Parts: sequence; C-alpha cells; structure tokens
Amino acid sequence: MFLNTLIYGIYPYIALSVLVVGSIVRYDRETYSWRSGSSQLLRRKQLMWGSVLFHLGVLFIFAGHFVGLLTPLWVWDTLGVTHQQKQTLAVVAGGIAGAMAIVGATLLVHRRLFDHRVRTQSSNTDTLIIILLWCQLFLGLSTIPVSIANIDGHEMVKFMNWAQGIFTFDLSASSYVADAPIVFKLHLFLGLTILLLFPFTRLVHMLSVPVRYMWRPGYQVVRQRGDGSKANRIAAE
Repeated sequence: MFLNTLIYGIYPYIALSVLVVGSIVRYDRETYSWRSGSSQLLRRKQLMWGSVLFHLGVLFIFAGHFVGLLTPLWVWDTLGVTHQQKQTLAVVAGGIAGAMAIVGATLLVHRRLFDHRVRTQSSNTDTLIIILLWCQLFLGLSTIPVSIANIDGHEMVKFMNWAQGIFTFDLSASSYVADAPIVFKLHLFLGLTILLLFPFTRLVHMLSVPVRYMWRPGYQVVRQRGDGSKANRIAAE
C-alpha cells in the first residue's frame, strides 16, 4: 500500500515539480541548449516519415489524454456521453493515433540506433528519451485489450479520478488506482518518469511554440549596398 501511495500519490508531484522548475531553470541558464537538435541531412526520408507519423500520433494522444482524464465526470454526464461510449472512443481513436505514433517512433529509433552517422551525433539522453517514448507507446497500445475487456468504462473512471485528484491535491488520489491492472500502472509510472526527465532532454523544444510570430513587425530591415548608414524598410514577403 505504501509503494502504491509513493508511486501514484507522491511521485506525481515530484515529477511535475521537476518538470516546471527544471524547464524554467534550463531556459534561464542554458538558453542555447533549448532546441531539439538536427540531423535532417542524414537519412532524411526516413526522418520525415518517422517524424510526421510520430508527432501527429503523439499530438492526438496528448489531446485525448488531456481531455479524457481531466474533464470532470459531470461534464460528460451533462453531454449525455456514457462511460462505455467514452471508453469506446478512447480505444478506437487512441488505437489509431497510437499505431501511427509507434510506427513513427520505430522509424526514429531504428534511424538513431542503426545509422552510425546519426548515432555519432546523438547524445545519450537523445537515445534514452526516444526509447522511453517507444516503450510508453507500446504500453499504451497494450492497454487496449484490457480496455476492451472492460468496455463499460468503469476502469477508465478510476484513472480520471486519479488524474483529477492529483491536480486538486486529493490525498487519497493514489487509492483510485490501487487495484488497476499492472499494464495501466506501468503506463502511468513511465509517463510520470518521462515528465521528470523532460527538462533534461530535447523534449523541451515542445514548449517553444513560435507564438511571437503572430505579432512580429510586417517588415524587415535591409541595408543598401555600399552605404551601411542607410536602411530601407520593405514589406516582408
């Protein structure tokens, strides 16, 4: 019981605290490391397919988890969505997105591990995080048979109560998943571990959404040849 409380009641706050504080500190102190790195000139076609499939799949999965886990039950009840319907949607949509993501991740892992040039340019954390993400996707897909066997949706409610309990500082949050199937518990644990490692990996580039381009000036400065003191402002193409 203590181990369950430690992993699913205390560890989430450790992981989230490191995620927030670590990301802020890294951005403040190591601004030039705040990037994903690039090896796109090497095996570019495999990178393109792997990256597109992986990112599209993961974005759908993230959105599905965010909405599915953190939307209060009363909202679903008000909308007339039953637990079974929500579970079915999660299995179908999550299965498709998960399949896309793991195919993309497999291409990326293969490229990083079996291309000597890419492997040479990769750091240990680069390799570790893509392998952990692949494992997390595999665990996520492995939950589908269990979810189908419990299609009434009551198993999913446990994880909704747990996730919402963590964010509302419910001291009994860990008890909601105490009797959950082991594959779900491993999926949760690895997900929290990835959040813990997030600030120390290339994943930080996910936070660098180029929002500033929405209000950047509509011109750029160009200096005339032969006269560095004059500058013309022309409309940006």
